[in-house]
Order: sequence, then structure tokens, then C-alpha cells
Amino acid sequence: MTYLDPIPAPTSAKRFADGGQYRIEIPSTEGPGCLGAVLKEAWTRQVPVHRVSQGSGIMLLTDEEITQMVQQCVAAGGVELNLFVGPRATFDIGAQAYSPAGKTLGLSLRGGDQLRFAIEDVQRAVQLGVKSILVSDLGLLKVMGEMKRSGDLPPELIIKTSVMIAPANPASARLQEDLGATTLNIPSDLTIPQIASIRAAVDAPIDFYVEAPDNIGGFIRYYEIPELIRVAAPIYLKYGLRNSPDIYPCGTHLENTAVALSRERVRRAQIGMEMIRRAAPDAVMSPVPVRQGNA
Repeated sequence: MTYLDPIPAPTSAKRFADGGQYRIEIPSTEGPGCLGAVLKEAWTRQVPVHRVSQGSGIMLLTDEEITQMVQQCVAAGGVELNLFVGPRATFDIGAQAYSPAGKTLGLSLRGGDQLRFAIEDVQRAVQLGVKSILVSDLGLLKVMGEMKRSGDLPPELIIKTSVMIAPANPASARLQEDLGATTLNIPSDLTIPQIASIRAAVDAPIDFYVEAPDNIGGFIRYYEIPELIRVAAPIYLKYGLRNSPDIYPCGTHLENTAVALSRERVRRAQIGMEMIRRAAPDAVMSPVPVRQGNA
């Protein structure tokens, strides 16, 4: 395969299985309280939400909290609940991940024991009904891909790669897909032609921060949403939040802040939807989960 950044960037003919070009993701939904706030705010603002993702890790949620989040998403019509694997270099006792040269370690797993802990985290979440896992280590991605193929994990399990291992070129994106990734978070500072080159190399949906948190660059690219949909479909439009605290790992001690941030992310998604209606009214969104009762 020849890898090029095509100019002008071609229109992607790829789609989600339901025919949609784009879906909406609300990240950093850190527990049942935040999830309830997201679903309520989305209902109030009439903002479609297809996926919510969490960042603090499965291991920092109780069984009851995970079960409650699964039930909330079912009651909301089948919103995808994506939980992050817990163990990571920045939670471990090593210091290299915090050094200037060692930041490339990102949220990798340190040693065989931490890899085993991560697998236990995944298995626990799956047993509690979670069908989508967020991964930030290539080795774990490989192991999970193998476990899906062997039947040790459900074959329909969604494996989402983290922005902390975001592939910045088409070969790296293809590698992650080959290892088992079913949805890929790419860097949010790539140009439209660079994104087009990745789309040409992979079939997996692309996850993209339309608004990136400060700690991964703080980019705000709302006016480019129509082009992102055109070139990168199928794409999850993710709404992070500038000028907000890094709350990982989150818990009840930060719940008021986390809930407020969750509500604002939904408002940001409303801004994005208004942009789509004005500038790309023909863009096709995946069907919206149908809310049940008072979810």
C-alpha cells in the first residue's frame, strides 16, 4: 500500500453498519452520577448521544457502580458504555512516565503483573455486562484481540484505543486495527489530508476530539466538523473540554465538579450539532438510541 496525504482530501464512502457517517461521544463520564447527568442534559437539550466513555479506570468503580451504569445505558435505549482499563504507568510506582523524555510511555502497562491486572479488569467489566473497553497499551490490545478470536472474550466486544496511543499515520493506524482495535482514537491535531490518509488505510471507525482537553493540546475544531465527517466517516465526534481540570482518577470527592463538566460537554455537543445543521445538513447520523421511561 502507498501511504499519501491526499490533496484535495477525498470523500469517504465508508459508513457505520447502520449507514451513518457520524456518531456523538461524550468522554470522561466517570460514574453513575456523571452518566445520569449526561443522559438528563442530552434529553433536555435534545442532543443525540451514541457513546459515553470513562477515563479513571474499571478498577476504580465498584461492582454496583458498573452495574448501575450498564442499566442506565440500557434504559437510555442502548447507549454504548465504554470503560477504560484501570492499571497504567501513571498510576504505578515508576517515575519515568512523568519525566520529559518518558512521557512517550503514556498510559502503557508496566510489566507482566500489570498486564495481568489489566486483563482481570477487562474480564470483570465484561462479566458485569460491559460491551466496550478502552485500551491504552499495544500489548494489551494484542492479547485482547487474541482472546476474542479464541473465545475467551466475546467476539462482539468493542475494543477502543485511547488517544494516549493515538496513531498519527496510516501504517500505525493499520497496525492497531490488525491487532484487534475496532475503533481508533487518532490525534486531534492532524490536518484533513492526514486524516484522509488514515481513513484510506483502515475500516474501523475513527474517534476524534472536536474539542480536545488542555492536556492533549486543547484544540477546538467546530468549524471543521463538516469536513471531518466528509473525509473521516465513519467517525465518532468527541467533545472534550478546554479550560477544565484533569480529574483522573475521579471519585465521590470530585463528583460535583465531574458532573458539572459532564453537563458542559453535552452543551458543547449541542453546539456541534447546530454546526452540522447549518453547514452539513445532508450528513447522515447513525440512528439515535431511544430513551425508555425516565432514564
